[in-house]
Amino acid sequence: MAELFQGHILKSITGLPVEADDLRNKVVALYFSGAWYSGAIEFTLTLRDFYAALTEEHPPEPFQVVFVSLDRSSEEMWEYVWELHGDWLVVPWDDPIRKQLKERYNISAIPKLLIVKESGEVITDKGRTQVQERGLAAFKSWLEATEIFQNFCR
Repeated sequence: MAELFQGHILKSITGLPVEADDLRNKVVALYFSGAWYSGAIEFTLTLRDFYAALTEEHPPEPFQVVFVSLDRSSEEMWEYVWELHGDWLVVPWDDPIRKQLKERYNISAIPKLLIVKESGEVITDKGRTQVQERGLAAFKSWLEATEIFQNFCR
C-alpha cells in the first residue's frame, strides 16, 4: 500500500502529515464515501466501530482505513471526518491521487470499502458487505489474503 501512495502525504484525523510507509505490514481498507450521501452515514459508523474493535486490542491488529473523500469541498470532508470517522488516515482533498483512486478502482457508488494489498491489488471490493455480514471475522480472511506476515520475516 505504501507503493500506491508513494510520493503522497496522507493526513491523520487531526490533520497532521503521515508518511505512506506507515501503511506497511497492515491490512489497508480504502473507504470511498461522502458526507452529502446520507446512506453512507450508517456504514461509516459501523466501520468506525469495526476499526475501534480491531485497533483497541492489545496488541492492536495491523489494520488501517484510508478515507478517500467524494465530498464537494475540503471543508465538507473535514467536517465529516471529525464528526463521524475513526482514527483513520485521510487522502488530502487537493491531492490528485484522490481522483486517480476513484478512477483506478472504478468507484461509481458509495459507500465503498476496498481491501487492498500493499501493491494496490484488490483483495475484495465487497468490504462493506463483509463487515456488515461477518463482522470481525472478515478481518481474519483479509489478513490471510494480504500475506503480510511474510513481510515480517524479511
